[in-house]
Amino acid sequence: MSARALMFQGTGSDVGKSLIVAGLARALHLRGLRVLPFKPQNMSNNAAVTADGGEIGRAQALQARAAGVAPSVHMNPVLLKPQSEIGAQIVVQGRVYGKAKAADYQALKPDLMCFVQASFARLKAEADIVLVEGAGSAAEVNLRENDIANMGFARAFDVPIILIGDIDRGGVIASLVGTKAVLDADDAKMIVGFLVNKFRGDPALFAGGMTKIAETTGWQALGLIPFFAEARALPAEDALALDAARTEKRGAALKIAVPILPHIANFDDLDPLDAEPAIELVRVRPGQALPGDAALMILPGSKATLSDLKALREAGFDIDIAAHLRRGGMLLGLCGGYQMLGRVLHDPDGIEGPPGTAQGLGLLDVETTLSSEKRLEPARGTTFDGAPFSGYEMHMGVTHGPDCVRTFAILGTGTPEGAMSADGRVIGTYVHGLFADDRQRAAWLARFAAGAPQIAYEASVDEILDRLAAHLEAHVDIDTMLTLSR
Repeated sequence: MSARALMFQGTGSDVGKSLIVAGLARALHLRGLRVLPFKPQNMSNNAAVTADGGEIGRAQALQARAAGVAPSVHMNPVLLKPQSEIGAQIVVQGRVYGKAKAADYQALKPDLMCFVQASFARLKAEADIVLVEGAGSAAEVNLRENDIANMGFARAFDVPIILIGDIDRGGVIASLVGTKAVLDADDAKMIVGFLVNKFRGDPALFAGGMTKIAETTGWQALGLIPFFAEARALPAEDALALDAARTEKRGAALKIAVPILPHIANFDDLDPLDAEPAIELVRVRPGQALPGDAALMILPGSKATLSDLKALREAGFDIDIAAHLRRGGMLLGLCGGYQMLGRVLHDPDGIEGPPGTAQGLGLLDVETTLSSEKRLEPARGTTFDGAPFSGYEMHMGVTHGPDCVRTFAILGTGTPEGAMSADGRVIGTYVHGLFADDRQRAAWLARFAAGAPQIAYEASVDEILDRLAAHLEAHVDIDTMLTLSR
């Protein structure tokens, strides 16, 4: 018997769609249901490697975890990964399909709907309920033609919609009522209820607002959800999360500085460091100086390494990095950041733009050649100091050179990985997810005499998901929501 389905769309980006789907997935999983998450089309450079050898948006991997299942490429059949100059890389069912600029992608959507349909059908055959997440805003009527992410999907597969508004940004009544006003009448009929998210204060003060929205739209009010502060500790999908306010850590033993470049990717690599009480993680935007008292600097991954390398220089971060190393600091490059550390980057096939070569920072004696072949697989092994790790690789390009003789790690297959400078203060690696492994985080803290880890990161993520599920059980009419699914 085919599963029921329910779709969650938003009045805009970052209203909490991903988080609410994750929380509901955990809540329904705890009720004993077989729940699977699904997002037809996603746009994110924060991706996860799946058990079936592909990649999907990080949010869908978190939702799968919440549901107690392994992530699959079918949970996010179309993933757009923005790149400079060429628009976006298109990943279909976990594998690179091609690349397109925005206007060209609109024409390509009808060809992608068959993949969306196949993946959705597969999930429905395996679940009790499929929780579908929309993309961006439900009111993007300018993109309605050939839509596969929001109303186009809901109409094609007859999936009822719950619309989510964000009261924290203001104007939530107008956002929800206005969405109905601009939608095609048949699209609006697909919406059966609404949620108001991120509420702060006394719920009684907004009771009239919930009534007004329900009366004006004809949609059922399903919950006023108080702000869930712990959400910031969960892996985020949208780079908007990088600008979220953070609590100052007094007395942190280790300061780590991270330059934030335009096409940062897999930035959830930073989350376990941010969660660690002993670490002060400083995110630095162009126009700001990298702090002089940081013991470690990290160059994170990038979806457009050559473009971000140029942006790094234009921001003067290369000067700050050189000063950091003169002061005796350590520098770690992850994936695209590793590639930037080398002498030169070759892009003979125009993977990231016009074919050509760019000079790297010259801090590691290696060079990288970008290629169309993408490496997507789990990675386990031991780093140079004997600390074990578990992570994953996700990159296009091959790096080699004299500094690769000093390997950062040995993979479980016996394969050398990464590179180190002769003095051991500049390190490059293609392994993502290092710091989520408590053993690796302990090793890095020990290098700087910063104590032992104070959290078990992976366990903490599951604990927060449990608390999120309880939060939604208390403030959302989940029973009615289930009756609205079909």
